[in-house]
Amino acid sequence: MSGHDEQAGLILLVEDNRQIAETVGEFLERCGYSVDYAADGASGLHLAVTSSYDVIVLDLMLPGLDGLEVCRKLRREAKKATPVLMLTARDTLEDKLIGLEAGADDYLVKPFEVRELEARLRALIRRDRRQVSAEVLNVGDMTLDTATLRLTRAGQELTVSPIGLKLLAILMRESPRVVSRRDIEREIWGDMLPDSDTLRSHLYNLRRVIDKPFARPLLHTIHSAGYRLADLDAEVATAAHMA
Repeated sequence: MSGHDEQAGLILLVEDNRQIAETVGEFLERCGYSVDYAADGASGLHLAVTSSYDVIVLDLMLPGLDGLEVCRKLRREAKKATPVLMLTARDTLEDKLIGLEAGADDYLVKPFEVRELEARLRALIRRDRRQVSAEVLNVGDMTLDTATLRLTRAGQELTVSPIGLKLLAILMRESPRVVSRRDIEREIWGDMLPDSDTLRSHLYNLRRVIDKPFARPLLHTIHSAGYRLADLDAEVATAAHMA
């Protein structure tokens, strides 16, 4: 539509409702973004895989390939970590969980204000550009390489969403310290804080991947304080050895 504006960003909008697409596209272009558009999942996936976008705005209900399938293929097959903002007409926790599990970073429920959409896009872009330099983080038998985004536990490769990886990086850097919910949300979403279910949903999905299949949990909720990532059994054993 227009030349890539480095300041604002290049957005891929995948939306089959022409009126919504035009309203959103026009507003974003006025805000200085460049917008590519796809009206169905297959075209959207093709563009997402073959081009480089700052954020993909993806409708959940699409003809042919739906938004969840597009998101899954983008993450699992194409291994693309482009931030995805999912648009959904359904405001249930189950739908949000499924969307976040498929690899979405954030979601907005229809009908939405275009200004809120733009603010969330800005937050996702700012966060994505702020990614820190590469490092290898270890907690217990879990390792995260922030350069390759490869996550393993007990030598087994694990797949989590881009936000899940960011969450892990925050908790692993601070381990074994407790990190407050507010600090985590601010680090991930900046000032555009999501609703209270979002972080909980990401943590729920994260636990299922990094803890459920293993004997010892590493991710711990500290009531009224926040979350910590630590191998508590190893800590206890070290303390006993030192006593």
